[in-house]
Amino acid sequence: MSIRKLFQMSALQWAWRTAAMKSTPGRQQGALRWTRSGGHSYRAVIFDMGGVLMPSPGTVAAGQASSATAKQSGKLTEFMAELAWDFAIKEGFRVFKEMPATKPQVRSYHAWAGLRPQWTLAGLRSYSTVAAASPPQETKGGLIISPEGLSPRVRKLYDRLLQFMEQNVYPLEPELQRHQASADRWSPSPLIEDLKEKAKAEGLWNLFLPLETDPEKKYGAGLTNMEYAHLCEVMGMSLYASEVFNCSAPDTGNMELLVRYGTEEQKARWLVPLLEGRIRSCFAMTEPQVASSDASNIEASIKEEDGSYVINGHKWWISGILDPRCKLCVFMGKTDPQAPRHQQQSMVLVPMDTPGISVIRPLSVYGLEDAPGGHGEVWFKDVRVPKENIVLGPGRGFEIAQGRLGPGRIHHCMRLIGFSERALALMKTRVMSRTAFGKPLVEHGTILADIARSRVDIEQARLLVLKAAHLMDVTGNKAAALEIAMIKMVAPSMAYQVIDRAIQAFGAAGLGSDYPLAQFFAWARALRFADVHRLTVAKMELKNPSRLQEPAVPRV
Repeated sequence: MSIRKLFQMSALQWAWRTAAMKSTPGRQQGALRWTRSGGHSYRAVIFDMGGVLMPSPGTVAAGQASSATAKQSGKLTEFMAELAWDFAIKEGFRVFKEMPATKPQVRSYHAWAGLRPQWTLAGLRSYSTVAAASPPQETKGGLIISPEGLSPRVRKLYDRLLQFMEQNVYPLEPELQRHQASADRWSPSPLIEDLKEKAKAEGLWNLFLPLETDPEKKYGAGLTNMEYAHLCEVMGMSLYASEVFNCSAPDTGNMELLVRYGTEEQKARWLVPLLEGRIRSCFAMTEPQVASSDASNIEASIKEEDGSYVINGHKWWISGILDPRCKLCVFMGKTDPQAPRHQQQSMVLVPMDTPGISVIRPLSVYGLEDAPGGHGEVWFKDVRVPKENIVLGPGRGFEIAQGRLGPGRIHHCMRLIGFSERALALMKTRVMSRTAFGKPLVEHGTILADIARSRVDIEQARLLVLKAAHLMDVTGNKAAALEIAMIKMVAPSMAYQVIDRAIQAFGAAGLGSDYPLAQFFAWARALRFADVHRLTVAKMELKNPSRLQEPAVPRV
């Protein structure tokens, strides 16, 4: 059927006239829709015609929708829909090409959350859980959801990091894994030390310190939390990468603690060698006899005596304490059990060669010892340190912990996203190269569903983590507390599920040491202990006044 013949048909003429009329009995005003582009105006009536040609409910009720006229109208409607679609595509591209291009037609990777005005209408949720940013905060920029949106300086770092990982880290993973399983596993691998020197030479060193903490870029690269989050994800794609760039926990948290709260003497003694990568450190908080997720339960004591502090306590799961390079322990204990609940704890800097420190045993995670740093169970018995080793002052332990843990959680979550991206990449390669039950694995519906679900899960988690990092930059850690709590809940569970799907696709190989999946899985599960309880997020949400306040009775 030609278009010319179609336009000669009486039914179509009737439809055209009806659609083009400004006012028709029985129809509402506004049948005309105007579109303007490039100085030309035209009436978009084709879609209206399709609507007119459809049988009315009254026609259907009267049983006339099956008549020959209705059948013909149905064919006309279908044709008009196809014609309208063809018109929209061709005309749309013509209009698009005529539009003046003031900027290159490229996708923007910026979501300007925090810069757009806060919504105030009832029922609309703001994209920030805090008040609108003040003018000085607005200068910090918007939320960057993709590396393509990074500034040229940071994008250059990102690209160099990707290249370094491809050329230096991934090729050495098998050898590093063999070292971790060897008799020499409690000694640092010489390969790691070589890689650290190469990373320094490339300028890929101490990238983690946030600009807010180090505004003069005295110690780090001067990245915001959000900028570093993109780089941290790349590091997370290898179990060994973070240490190579001097960006591994618990050193990162301890270095930031010293930058924020340390005295000049403490910085000179401990911060400088940590920043240079000459020593490692640990953080002693968790105790076996109490539920240490509630830090107020901690029972270890820090008592003042003869111008010193005397430390006694039983700690475990102290990561990094078994490393021979570990020279500093940041110890958390109670200086005043009678003080208000969150003013009882303090933190002190304890040199690891101080008498009275006894490492009882290394602890394993699903049988993995995580050498050479490991996770130790330790006794501190009458360990005496000078009073000047206290951080910030007595009773300030909780305050310090909050400042230390905020950025650290961003780091953990972005590394988990890196784990997940690597797991998904391995999974895709695996299922495209294996055959089962008469066809490639990639053609099985359950495999395809798992790949799709993993992609969605990763993207959702990444956006939430980046939002939290952005809010930390523009409003501070305290104001971003809810977002930080949410990512601590979301990211470990997401990674756990994504990696589990990859292991399932690999079969028995996913459980072994030939691939990093088993270690990824163990870390993801362990970090679920470090996440925040859902009850905490719920309580914070209920206290938040910026959310929609619904009345107790139904709206009428």
